[in-house]
Amino acid sequence: MVVDGAGTVSAADPLIELRDVNKYFGQLHVLQNIDLTVDRGEVVVVIGPSGGGKSTLCRTINRLETIDSGRIAVDGSPLPEEGRALAKLRADVGMVFQSFNLFAHKTVLENVMLAPTKVRGRRKDEAERRARELLDRVGVGTQADKYPAQLSGGQQQRVAIARALAMDPKVMLFDEPTSALDPEMINEVLEVMRQLARDGMTMVVVTHEMGFARSAANRVVFMADGRIVEDRTPEGFFTEPESDRAKDFLSKILKH
Repeated sequence: MVVDGAGTVSAADPLIELRDVNKYFGQLHVLQNIDLTVDRGEVVVVIGPSGGGKSTLCRTINRLETIDSGRIAVDGSPLPEEGRALAKLRADVGMVFQSFNLFAHKTVLENVMLAPTKVRGRRKDEAERRARELLDRVGVGTQADKYPAQLSGGQQQRVAIARALAMDPKVMLFDEPTSALDPEMINEVLEVMRQLARDGMTMVVVTHEMGFARSAANRVVFMADGRIVEDRTPEGFFTEPESDRAKDFLSKILKH
């Protein structure tokens, strides 16, 4: 698809675009002149020291955090302020959090079916069929009738991924999706994410998992002190970081 006189969005245009984005928490300048684009089908992994602005960046893309200046566009449209347009944006931008945020009083199946029926207006039987497909896809199909508290953390996070996928989002945001998990559960969640990447899902992933960044990312964005310090291929970043900040960060984490 090409741009025509009516301004149709070209497939070559980025799916996500941040231009000169600034965000303050009080006096703290948490995002400083951020420029970032994410193309369709691209996996961008955001890494860096704690407090560097990674999660805030992720949360601005679906307006969970507002910005003080600059511009963010998803699929060619600026982020809407409030109301129905914002609800539609959030339906198109799936989000998976550190804490799984599942509804405790609903079964796994009901958790995954809820938004497609309420927000997308899908028929119940159609939503159920799709939910079961997705639960199978993330490896928890046999847990459909259980409640979240009956599942391990890794299983709950995979349900949360299925729930986000049930909306057929254009992009998936992951904000440290494995940091609340026990070590043995981390890989089962990362494997689901790797498979999504192989299937062509556009993804922005904030994580401390360097192995995932190396193996699944098209680009690694290194953030520190509210700025993007490097935006490189994984190979380039991990083998030859250009900035002292990145060299220092890598020397500390890769020793462990």
